[in-house]
Amino acid sequence: MELRQLRYFVRVVELGSISRAALDLNLVQSALSQQITRLEGELSTRLLQRSPQGVTPTEAGVAFFREAQLTLRHAEQAMRAAQQARLTGTVSVGLAPTTAAVLGLPLMQAMRERYPDVRLHMVESLSGHLSAMLNARQLDLAVLFDLPTGASQSVQAARRWSVLPLIEEDIFLIMARRAVKPGVPNTLRMAQLKDQPLILPTGPHGLRSTLDAAFVRAKFTPMVALEVDSLAMLMDAVQAGMGATLQPWAAVARQVDAEQSLHMARITDHQIKRSNWLCGLSDEELSPAALAARVVLADCVRSLVGSGAWKGAALSLQA
Repeated sequence: MELRQLRYFVRVVELGSISRAALDLNLVQSALSQQITRLEGELSTRLLQRSPQGVTPTEAGVAFFREAQLTLRHAEQAMRAAQQARLTGTVSVGLAPTTAAVLGLPLMQAMRERYPDVRLHMVESLSGHLSAMLNARQLDLAVLFDLPTGASQSVQAARRWSVLPLIEEDIFLIMARRAVKPGVPNTLRMAQLKDQPLILPTGPHGLRSTLDAAFVRAKFTPMVALEVDSLAMLMDAVQAGMGATLQPWAAVARQVDAEQSLHMARITDHQIKRSNWLCGLSDEELSPAALAARVVLADCVRSLVGSGAWKGAALSLQA
């Protein structure tokens, strides 16, 4: 089996057509088809289901496709590493918008300082999207929210992830300061929010599932004024006085005037925390550069929490 066969197969699956892949790879279609047939012969299994509409991977083809992608990535990194003595390669890291607001820049700066020859690819997206990208091998590492308690072992086994508890964040009721009534305290319990119009992310979002469970425990249905899955738009709506939101402090980390324009009251119910987990491909699948980036990311989190720069966060690191 040759690396070029893996490249050919991956491109065919990505394009869903041998003819389009041949054109993209600058090959004769018959030659590409022969290479795929040869690959299937070496593996003694059918990888592609052919039809007049194109090709789709079989169950064996899907499994082979995922591993072929990893092999090609590692081969590319190995070639770069052979050309330079220092640690090289590419690392993809996914952060949710709130996490990126606090951790993104310190992580980029620390990686440039420690590993200047490692190319860092940063992705900012919702936690659920990052999880899907990690499963698709489009990311090496991601900080995800609210994995079920005690579920890290089952998640690791099912998805071949490495899972490390990172931090727990307090949740705050955040509203425009001009909308705050006199005497509003700096701490609240969930039960006190029964009549408060709220602006929240939608159900699939990691934080929303935590909040919905808290509403159930407090025995009331929240008054949801808006559902917004963009942190920037959500905070714009809060600033405009359209309602309050429930978020960790990191949601306002990018707002330089947050203390002047916003009122934040910490929710004191002890179950109301947002758990952050550092998730990645298994140690066997991570490149040396990705393993190094995982250490740097954990170090950055320790530093931010220890210095007080990540407000309302407590370490839960086990490494």
